[in-house]
Amino acid sequence: MTAIPSAPPRRRLSLTWLGIVPFAVFALLFLILPTMNIVLGAFRNAAGEVTFDNIRGLFTTSILNSYWISIKISVASSLLGCVIGFGMAAAVVLGGLPRWIRSPVLTFSGVASNFAGVPLAFAFMATIGPRGLLTLWLMDQFGINLRAEGFTILSFWGLTITYVFFQIPLMILIITPALDGLKREWKEAANILGASGPQFWRMVALPILFPSLLGTFALLFANAFGAVATAYALTGSSMSIVPILLFAQIRGDVLQDPHLGYALAFGMIVVTGIANGIYIWLRVRSERWLK
Repeated sequence: MTAIPSAPPRRRLSLTWLGIVPFAVFALLFLILPTMNIVLGAFRNAAGEVTFDNIRGLFTTSILNSYWISIKISVASSLLGCVIGFGMAAAVVLGGLPRWIRSPVLTFSGVASNFAGVPLAFAFMATIGPRGLLTLWLMDQFGINLRAEGFTILSFWGLTITYVFFQIPLMILIITPALDGLKREWKEAANILGASGPQFWRMVALPILFPSLLGTFALLFANAFGAVATAYALTGSSMSIVPILLFAQIRGDVLQDPHLGYALAFGMIVVTGIANGIYIWLRVRSERWLK
């Protein structure tokens, strides 16, 4: 008698997949669908017809200047955040400081990297604003008038310094695992071969960390480029950067062209997407050395 072949076992969906359903719903409703709506709206006019006029509108002088100012602020704050944050992270991880310092620094970095918007703008206005604590202290103690020296919080450097507040802790959080990945054997081998501390950093550590540093810089750039709440609360409409211009177009107090606003948002998506793509690519390359 021939055996009757048994039916193949039916695959059952694991219930563990239910754990990611809230995340998938959240991403779909608040990330994917809004992004698709922005992209489609950038190529449509008020009548719903397909057009490239909104994209061509991005190349006007005023909008290009807004993009250029936003890029300069993002680059400046990212550079300062990378340099200062890397120095602090290296001091905590490899500098021989007491071990108990690491936990408070990382905890504070986790909080400060998300401290933005109106509270951050108020904190800096109360510190280095026209009547800020530090401004008055410098005037009373040293006779230094920041406004007379050309500094104001409602300026390029004022906004850049404000952004640096959350760029530094973000740099610390991202670069700390990369510093932890530096193997002690590499340092010992360099010492055996007669390399000094600066030579080890210049010839071994920094080349290995370079992709991580560049990738983190790209991520910090995207983080600053898309910030709007802090800039608007601090400068209002006096600083013509892309997020504020986009906010004015969508809200429609004076300007009202929602589809041009969609095009502005689409341009920001392209810029931040390129920056995040560079970060992911460099991050993957750096992880090959740090495994």
